[in-house]
Amino acid sequence: MVLGLDFDNTIIKYDELFHRVALEKNLIPADFPKEKNTVRNYLREKNIEDEWTIIQGEVYGDRIKEAIPFEGMLETLEKLRIKKIPINIISHKTRVPYLGPKIDLHAAAINWMKINHFFDQYGLNFTPPQIYFEETKEEKIDRIMANGCTHYVDDLPEILEMIPNEIQKILFSPNHSQKFSEKWIVINSWKELPAILS
Repeated sequence: MVLGLDFDNTIIKYDELFHRVALEKNLIPADFPKEKNTVRNYLREKNIEDEWTIIQGEVYGDRIKEAIPFEGMLETLEKLRIKKIPINIISHKTRVPYLGPKIDLHAAAINWMKINHFFDQYGLNFTPPQIYFEETKEEKIDRIMANGCTHYVDDLPEILEMIPNEIQKILFSPNHSQKFSEKWIVINSWKELPAILS
């Protein structure tokens, strides 16, 4: 067994941070829901998608350190580490934002993982060869296959649809909102994952 994990919106939770940054820019009402996709859809409807793209660059860049781990994620990864289940983080992430300052988004994500003790010897004890940030979705799928993942967890149905069917597809759907194939396993929280892999 080799477990593959997406990073953005699967390991790391941005909902509150996207809301905070959009509010600071006076792009949403104060009582707006703290949910990333709701903020995105609102800005698209207002025909200010460039603002959304700039916010993404800020959130995934300098301000990523303000984002939080999904509830139960660190504890679940610790359980899987104790079980000696090989884990790869394989994510689609451009090196720099499409708009705004040209910060290294890969380095920012690695720094977030350092802050959250992924690399601590007495923490999760991850090593750099377990982490892959690919520039395109196609390269992400190729990496999932090349690394021999038997199970892959992602929050995006479109990614799971691209993965070969011999890999067990697990949709992470904390908001219970995505449409999915009945052939996939769906989890609404990280605490559900160990039972699937046992």
